[in-house]
Amino acid sequence: MATMMAPAGLAEAAKVDTQREVLRCNHCRLVQFRTASAACRRCKQPMEIEKPAPPPVTLALVPPAAGASQGIQVAVAVRDLRHVRNLSQRQLAGRMNVPRTYISKIENGKAMPTLSSLNRLAQALEVDISALLRDANARHTNEASMLMTDPFLAEIAAYAAKLDTLQRSIFLNHVRELAAGRRRTA
Repeated sequence: MATMMAPAGLAEAAKVDTQREVLRCNHCRLVQFRTASAACRRCKQPMEIEKPAPPPVTLALVPPAAGASQGIQVAVAVRDLRHVRNLSQRQLAGRMNVPRTYISKIENGKAMPTLSSLNRLAQALEVDISALLRDANARHTNEASMLMTDPFLAEIAAYAAKLDTLQRSIFLNHVRELAAGRRRTA
């Protein structure tokens, strides 16, 4: 069955820009506008509309990006350390005397900094250059161990382990708000 759109009528087409669907009956081959009952005007047989078959969905495995799960991840390290220091890309670029777009390219993995740029990045982020070259797991483990040397945080961690999932989520969100400097009003 062929389907096409046609103007509603010559006089009406000039007045109103409406479209009506034109169908061909598979039984009597009558070409007609679609009816409200979706039945042929001549043979009264139901006119089924051809619906295009959905294209077959093929699942393709995407190989992991090179170095995404292992090795040196300077881009992730720079972004993480910049967020920890609460710096914008513009502020970090100002500390390094480079354009902001250079920091963006480093964080997105589109540019690999030279050794001198790594040194300036480490100075701007107030870390050792080895912190930029460590993998993410070692960096997070090191940061967690440094945080646990604080006696107050070690005491809170002991209590936080006893909280259920909902309580822990509420507690961590409240701590995050306090760390961001937002005050809660009751």
